[in-house]
Amino acid sequence: MDLRIFTEPQQGATYDTLLAVAKATEDLGFDAFFRSDHYLRMGSADGLPGPTDAWITLAGLARETKRIRLGTLMTAGTFRLPGVLAIQVAQVDQMSGGRVELGLGAGWFEEEHKAYGIPFPKEKFARLEEQLAIVTGLWETKVGETFSYDGTYYQLTDSPALPKPAQSKVPVLIGGHGATRTPRLAGRYADEFNMPFASIEDSERQFGRVRAAAEEIGRKGTDLVYSNALVACVGKDDAEVARRAAAIGREVEELKANGLAGTPGEVVERIGQYAEVGSQRVYLQILDLDDLDHLELISSQVQSQLG
Repeated sequence: MDLRIFTEPQQGATYDTLLAVAKATEDLGFDAFFRSDHYLRMGSADGLPGPTDAWITLAGLARETKRIRLGTLMTAGTFRLPGVLAIQVAQVDQMSGGRVELGLGAGWFEEEHKAYGIPFPKEKFARLEEQLAIVTGLWETKVGETFSYDGTYYQLTDSPALPKPAQSKVPVLIGGHGATRTPRLAGRYADEFNMPFASIEDSERQFGRVRAAAEEIGRKGTDLVYSNALVACVGKDDAEVARRAAAIGREVEELKANGLAGTPGEVVERIGQYAEVGSQRVYLQILDLDDLDHLELISSQVQSQLG
């Protein structure tokens, strides 16, 4: 079971804070550092000092880390033209020496689009499908050949399809709860399917749908990695769990019901239950980015038991 650190910087974080978390992620033996792609805080957080851009952040971290994978859960398809996104991700992959992964979603948070003057189209899912075809098509085009695409929303003519990523294939992550279109899209384009903030039962059902969708087009269901994103709140004892829950404005029982909360033993047991239904990787949503002791505890007393 891989454990990855997943941050939500729109709630309030500087680049230096994210760098500190990324370096701790690397030093403590976690597999990867991922971040959300949002420009507006959610809930009661003040969001200060303001948003940071996902791919600018990852470009900086690409030069300041050496081992960990770097990526997004999820880049909003509404934020970037697919041709530009393919260039950005390929460049950051080169900067990292081939450690980048692209999580790509349709985009959903209308308020952040209004706040920063970003168009919020009515039909987002069909656009996402074209974006995936374009980004992967550009990367797969051989050097010296060109790529063209004539879609409903995007048209590319004789693109040189450059630059190329350092990796022969940048892993693409797709996620979500949709019962029909999401599994179909994941079955076609995804290297990893991520189930965000879902129960064990819902995860098992959705993983099954994605496997079936992949097999329908001739892929093996095992070609994909299956993962979950879950909020983490771990303490060496009940008092420390309660303190960390209060720091992020959540209740312990709610966190235990909907995430990975409790003592290390409780969290290891809960992760095991997700593993039993097919989850191979967990993204630990860390909401208090100043609490690096939290990461150390998870590394030494949770990750060490997962082998």
